[in-house]
Amino acid sequence: MSEIEKVNRKLLVAQVEEELMHYIVQESVTIGEKIPNEFELAEKFGVSRSTIRETVKSLVTKGVLEVRRGSGTYIVSKNTIEEDPLGLAKFSDKYKLALELFEVRLMLEPEIAALASDYATPEEKEELKRLCSEVEQIYRAGRNHTKKDVEFHTCIAKCSRNRVVEMLQPIIQSAIVTFVNLTHRSLMEETIETHQAITDAIVKGDPVGARCAMIMHLTYNRQMLIKMMEERTELSSKK
Repeated sequence: MSEIEKVNRKLLVAQVEEELMHYIVQESVTIGEKIPNEFELAEKFGVSRSTIRETVKSLVTKGVLEVRRGSGTYIVSKNTIEEDPLGLAKFSDKYKLALELFEVRLMLEPEIAALASDYATPEEKEELKRLCSEVEQIYRAGRNHTKKDVEFHTCIAKCSRNRVVEMLQPIIQSAIVTFVNLTHRSLMEETIETHQAITDAIVKGDPVGARCAMIMHLTYNRQMLIKMMEERTELSSKK
């Protein structure tokens, strides 16, 4: 194979990988579900089976897919590289990962919210109110609110006026994406209510209120995750 052919092949694999990732994220397929087989994917994307094999291998390396011998290829994460800047997709137990990410968030975000209430400018307060409202609208419309949720928490970090905090945002971003992928919007009312409480406290310049509201927000999420983990363990023990 010539160098030009090798380059063209890499470009084709990258293109098919992007299309397959789009299919995984956009279609109603869930984590743990099996994707179509090699033949079906080759036909779907109009490429050879060898190209599909290379594409699958690449997404296995990135922690998105898992090949189970004699069974098929399964989705283990919906995180794209942009959504997973820390490479957390490689951890197979997503529930344990989500719980550990919550531990980190509880160390950081209540104090970040308190700082934001001290330093947010009038313009930033208006932006936070807008983002809070947009998260609610998207959530209630039944659409994926993850991106806007990340923007909401990023805005709070920016308001803290701490440059290191802004650099730590990938941790919070990864935690939000991981949690949403596992829970599928199970806490709509709690999320909307606590987002509003956080926003109100920051807008009023109330650091204690902002800290408490953020703790409540994270506690609701953490309790839901623990409940799901317990149900999962109970189900496994009955098999």
